[in-house]
Amino acid sequence: MKYYMLPVLLLLRLHLGAQTGGQLTLAEVVQLAKSQSIAARQVATTKETRYWEFRTFQSNYKPQLLLDGRLPAFSRSFQEVIQPDGTVLFQPIRYNNSSLGVSLEQNIARTGGTIYAATQVQRFDDFIRSSTLYNGTVFAIGVRQPLFQFNKLKWDKKIEPLKYRESTQEYIEDMENIAATATSLYFDLLLAQVNQQISETNLKNTRDILAIAREKFELGKTSRNEILQLQLEQLKAEKALGTARRDLEIATLNLKAYTGLQQDLPLSLQEPVPAAPPNISAETAIDEAFANRADAIGFGRRALEAERNVAEAAKQRGLRATLTANLGYSNRGQNIGDLYQQPQNQELVSLEFTMPILDWGRGQSSLKTAQANRQLAQYSIEQDKQNFRQAIYTQVTLFDMLKSQLSLTQQADAIAAEKYQIARERYVLGDLSITDLSIAFAEKDQARRDFVGALREYWTAFYQLRKLTLYDFEKQQKL
Repeated sequence: MKYYMLPVLLLLRLHLGAQTGGQLTLAEVVQLAKSQSIAARQVATTKETRYWEFRTFQSNYKPQLLLDGRLPAFSRSFQEVIQPDGTVLFQPIRYNNSSLGVSLEQNIARTGGTIYAATQVQRFDDFIRSSTLYNGTVFAIGVRQPLFQFNKLKWDKKIEPLKYRESTQEYIEDMENIAATATSLYFDLLLAQVNQQISETNLKNTRDILAIAREKFELGKTSRNEILQLQLEQLKAEKALGTARRDLEIATLNLKAYTGLQQDLPLSLQEPVPAAPPNISAETAIDEAFANRADAIGFGRRALEAERNVAEAAKQRGLRATLTANLGYSNRGQNIGDLYQQPQNQELVSLEFTMPILDWGRGQSSLKTAQANRQLAQYSIEQDKQNFRQAIYTQVTLFDMLKSQLSLTQQADAIAAEKYQIARERYVLGDLSITDLSIAFAEKDQARRDFVGALREYWTAFYQLRKLTLYDFEKQQKL
């Protein structure tokens, strides 16, 4: 219930925020994307598909109750009949030969065989002679056991649970991919909002300074060239504001389309400044990755599949046999009740086998190929493990560096804003040139954008690290 109510609560939070001027956080946008985006539905559908595939695998090891039959089985034709003198006559036939049976089967994973219990009734109606006969197996139990053959059931029981565990962890990784995409779209919109705010502020400040410059020009304290420069700055600011509004609209539509938000709902995003960035050790991150990631499970699964292929190739080149044994009771009669009157013993023992005598080295070649592929798989797994560790170590190092850069850019943003304010006041007092004021303008804007960019890099690295480890380092818990 909590899972299904969360999107509703977030949407309510959006409506209330729009009415009260509140701002939407990065965590809320990420959760919306995970809960109601089309990408999240696709991921959930894939997860459900993997679940039912696993249920299908599990059913192979449970009893199967089967009903089989041939009903009706009517035939009307002419049949070739050889006469005592060697001649052939085509006699008309018209009959129904129906059957119906029920069987209970159970596969044995350890041996790869099948045990079963069955009962069957067969009815033969000869319409030309107006006769009816019954034949049937009252009850029978039996076993079909492959000998010296590859046991698929045994290997599937080792490999399929690993595949299902992989799919479960892949679902979490896919959700983290959605979080990463939502984060990117979030900062696209946040940067567009910041650019619009900068453009609006710059336009207002330029107009104010231009008004002051005109007053100074009337008093002969400034030049015409300076007025023209400020007019040019105003035109640039108006153009920048138009571009910022267009970019804001596009970024808003992209974020709404991905997260499934209403198109007419206004959005205002909060700058996600981390209160206390977590300290992450590379060793902890690597341990969590090996414990949680689908790739880590896949290392073991790939090794088992290589071993399975070798075992299958080895069994294909030698003696292969199938033992079938059956014990039960059967009978015949003109009425169906006759089948159950003093039924007779029924026994069946059959051993079928094949053994290659001359295959020109085919079996040996297949085995050597499988063994070489197993060795190659082992090398590949070792290389992938090294890359696995290196990717996590690199990401942890990058995250630590971005934490420091975030702090520095935040300080630079504050300094540039204060520097611009001082420059503006000095210009009003006539103690600063328009060129120096323009430089302060540009430095303030760039510092602001750099800070938002540093926030973006920090959170992108953070969610990438979550994806690589499937671990939430803020809450200190597995995803």
